[in-house]
Amino acid sequence: MNYYKVEGHNHLVRDPETNSIINANMTDHQEYLAKRNARDEENQKIQNLESDVANIRGDLDEIKFLLRSIVNESRWYND
Repeated sequence: MNYYKVEGHNHLVRDPETNSIINANMTDHQEYLAKRNARDEENQKIQNLESDVANIRGDLDEIKFLLRSIVNESRWYND
């Protein structure tokens, strides 16, 4: 396929069939992909941490409930 150079931009070409502009610099594309993947991994880590924190909060609520139950039962037996 023949692409046409975009005036003033050495790394850009135009596809005559779709009239779209394509970045012909593969290094830039690879850098973009690496940054996107790193960002996606970081977002996944954050989601995992948020989920872990929510689970820990639920566990703490359950522990507090059980401790209160134990304290209330011991008061009932001591009265």
